[in-house]
Amino acid sequence: MEKLWHRLAIEFANLGHEVVHVSRRYRGLPDEGYQEGVHNIRVEGYSQPANGLALKLLDLLYTVRAVRRVPESDIIITNTFWAPVLLRRREGVYVSVERMPKGQMRLYRRAARLCACTCAVRDAILSEDPSAEPRVRVIPNPLPEMPTSVVSWQKKEKRILYVGRVHPEKGIELLLQAFVRAKAEALSSWKLEIVGPWETRDGGGGDRWAKSLRDRRVHPDIEWTGPLFRHDELAVRYQRAQVFAYPSLAERGETFGLAPLEAMAWGAVPIVSALACFKDFVVPGQNGFVFDHRAEDPVAGLATVLAGLPQQPMAELSREALRVRETHAPKRIAAQFISDFESVLRQSEGN
Repeated sequence: MEKLWHRLAIEFANLGHEVVHVSRRYRGLPDEGYQEGVHNIRVEGYSQPANGLALKLLDLLYTVRAVRRVPESDIIITNTFWAPVLLRRREGVYVSVERMPKGQMRLYRRAARLCACTCAVRDAILSEDPSAEPRVRVIPNPLPEMPTSVVSWQKKEKRILYVGRVHPEKGIELLLQAFVRAKAEALSSWKLEIVGPWETRDGGGGDRWAKSLRDRRVHPDIEWTGPLFRHDELAVRYQRAQVFAYPSLAERGETFGLAPLEAMAWGAVPIVSALACFKDFVVPGQNGFVFDHRAEDPVAGLATVLAGLPQQPMAELSREALRVRETHAPKRIAAQFISDFESVLRQSEGN
């Protein structure tokens, strides 16, 4: 989310708006300064703890610091649990709902807008608070970086890529089992690459779990790359992979699926689980594939999809996947947000 809002802030500034971005302090970045027209203010924050209660407490402490630095504004976009509560007396509070709500939507009744990143998140908001319907909008997340290179299908490798947190809820073990099974059937020359952090502080499943998984799933064609945070390093992986697999099992945790979107922008054909959040941009048989992770044997289902890849029109699917460069371009999504901000202001003036 930090990447997304950093990019959107730049787009808002390019459109002539005054933008202040209050975020967490990081080593190597100034506590305050300007970048591409955006006024950045950074305050002390924390690494993510494993305990959920500790996370909420640290989030509260961070949000208190951040709210103190929020200037007078027409629109205040929030992206932490506590911010809409602490800002309830301010006008123009715009809640960016980037995760499935867990009972907090009723706390946000003073907010001017609840913006969902997918239709699935919108439905979850309304299930918690049906009265919020007039204040809910759906605006998709943009690509955090806009690829400009031409994608050549001929240069892609027979490679299946996963990028994301290495955590049990992401379906990593399911993917490993399905790949080994499909490889024995039809993917003899294919490789699988796992990219992402497994340490708890980065949202992973922890060192012990990750080591156990790697030890149990040793295979010469499975590569464990570890975390990559630089966009250019990730772009190399996306660009060379024919397929991007994202078999998430997080029924309540997955809200959008930014990694599949990024991969599609580099022409990698996505294979995703049947979570509702992916329906907004992955169309089975048109620009990707979906398998039923809720089936009695989800490994068999995913293995069947993987084993069938050599018979699919992959180049055509890749061309369709690339259309996200248009539908989710930062400039296009920024314009949608600005239009909605103006709607919020008109409504406020009318009241």
